[in-house]
Amino acid sequence: MRKISILLSLLFCFFAATNAQIYDPVKFKTALTPVSDTEAEIIFTAAIESGWHVYSTGLGDGPVSATFHIEKTDGVEPVGKLTPRGEEVEKFDPIFQMDVRYFETKGEFVQKVRFTGSEYVITGYLEYGACSDETCLPPAEIPFTFSGRVSKTAQATTETEETKNSKAEEPVADEGETTGSHAVPAGDLWSPVISELQALGGMTSRKDMSWLYVFFAGFAGGLLALFTPCVWPVIPMTVSFFLKRTEDKAKGIRDAVKYGISIIVIYVTLGVVITLIFGPNALNALSTNAIFNVLFFLMLIIFAASFFGAFEITLPSGWSTSVDSKAEQTGGLISIFLMAFTLALVSFSCTGPIIGFVLVEVATTGNLVGPVICMFGFALALALPFTLFALFPSGLKSMPKSGGWMNMIKVTLGFLELAFALKFLSVADLAYGWGMLDRETFLALWIVIFALLGVYLLGKIRFPHDDEHAKVSVPRFFMALISLAFAIYMVPGLWGAPLKAVSAFAPPLNTQDFNLYAGEVHAGFDDYDAGMEYARKNGKPVMLDFTGYGCVNCRKMELAVWTDSKVSEIINRDYVLITLYVDNKQPLPGQIKVTENGRERTLRTLGDKWSYLQRVKFGANAQPFYVLIDNDGKPLNKSYAYDENIDKYVDFLQTGLKNYRSGDAPLRSSL
Repeated sequence: MRKISILLSLLFCFFAATNAQIYDPVKFKTALTPVSDTEAEIIFTAAIESGWHVYSTGLGDGPVSATFHIEKTDGVEPVGKLTPRGEEVEKFDPIFQMDVRYFETKGEFVQKVRFTGSEYVITGYLEYGACSDETCLPPAEIPFTFSGRVSKTAQATTETEETKNSKAEEPVADEGETTGSHAVPAGDLWSPVISELQALGGMTSRKDMSWLYVFFAGFAGGLLALFTPCVWPVIPMTVSFFLKRTEDKAKGIRDAVKYGISIIVIYVTLGVVITLIFGPNALNALSTNAIFNVLFFLMLIIFAASFFGAFEITLPSGWSTSVDSKAEQTGGLISIFLMAFTLALVSFSCTGPIIGFVLVEVATTGNLVGPVICMFGFALALALPFTLFALFPSGLKSMPKSGGWMNMIKVTLGFLELAFALKFLSVADLAYGWGMLDRETFLALWIVIFALLGVYLLGKIRFPHDDEHAKVSVPRFFMALISLAFAIYMVPGLWGAPLKAVSAFAPPLNTQDFNLYAGEVHAGFDDYDAGMEYARKNGKPVMLDFTGYGCVNCRKMELAVWTDSKVSEIINRDYVLITLYVDNKQPLPGQIKVTENGRERTLRTLGDKWSYLQRVKFGANAQPFYVLIDNDGKPLNKSYAYDENIDKYVDFLQTGLKNYRSGDAPLRSSL
């Protein structure tokens, strides 16, 4: 047990580590490959980290599409358009309201060219966009230069093999190398503040707490499963068996502890096997796949009907009987493990839908560890009573007996599964564009479900297994009160109220047909220097919002956080909001040459300029990214990323405002 505790401690310490703000998820290699004496292909090969994806070509007004750009060409010309090659993922994106295509793990983009002379030179760049489930990177470029002499074998020399998105420390612009009249300003407003920002505490991000969230999601699922009729009655019988199977009480306790550990091993192994079979990225894709969501919707409806008493769902009795008989024939640890496996089989009808739901919810972590931690939490909650009652057997006498209260929990789970089933149907509805489950329809169904749950808990509705003469207990009354209050809380959402408590489940606000809500936040400036000048003249602090047209989670933050009255009031009243789109394609009046990490880079668009500002001044390259600064460009608080916690965001804004008004910006004395 001590070794297991040490291992688990190391595991959680490892996953509690914070992430760097400069992301480096995509590596590109370029090559010029002859296909005939007169034609060749320029091939861009991407190696993509797990959890990230690179968008394909021709997506229109949505995410950043991969595009091919030529700056100089002689003796060679492009043929046709840039073509994606490899296994693309295609799905409907509810934020962009369109079908998107992208590559995971690896992908290729190919541009065919034709030689028109005996010697050739071609210079240009590939532009692409990359996103994860929590953040997006600004449009990135893969510059290339190919030159050579055309021969019968058409062998070309490759001058560059680019690796993009190298981690930046404190890049410095070479301010003298510019073309045109539009240059990056050299004043203090553009001076790096990376070290000051990091000293303030890094970046507030939901990802810092994601593993803890995943663990407690699994633990909560295990607690729900624990109080179902499939598991709860087994606890006293199993613990009594272990304590009576030997005269040595200490050995009986050790066996019960081993039984609990076996339960944990079985369910953690289940999480690993499921993830290895489908792959972490496949699980993530399944969580947003329309067909999968329809199937999961139907499965939850069937389980809900079963919980209401329409029928019983059980695995073939021969499975559990066979395992149970083998447990009796063997001895030692194998016997205990087989008994734990029997519990897993017998309880499947109750634990199956709960396990499926929590695994789908954590699949967006995009890696193997998420499902493992989730199943560890689930199994720990399930195994705790077996171990605790073995250590303190007298507690078995005070343990509530199975009865009507347990059927009440089972029916309550049925109502909750109906509600969650609609969440999965909503994803499919958005994917296929059926339009039958817009936001007000979804909310109306949820209002009815939770109102009926409240009425049931008050004893006004009965199902086949309910006791007709059962009285409403005090805990049951309070549960009914909460359910009815929640139903009433959702009613204003029918007219467009944001409803923060259900924003993660309900369809987006743009599906609302009738919306009376107008509490939105709009940026005062989309130019950094102009906004800073205004803030200085009016004596206000600045909130910089680094965002992107193709940033999904930027829209989520604006809908779920900025619409909150406390947040919108502070931003609109106390700050100058400057929103900078890092994927803005508007060309600069003149291209800007800068040197970053010892390599020359060309800024061609406004998006390039704002992306460069984010990297050079704040040492970050992901969106959404929020930072509060004073009129000298110095940070007033640590930066903020994707985290939909309203209280955290309000504290982030208020702390920056307090530091600005006190004239004591953190670390100013150390500059």
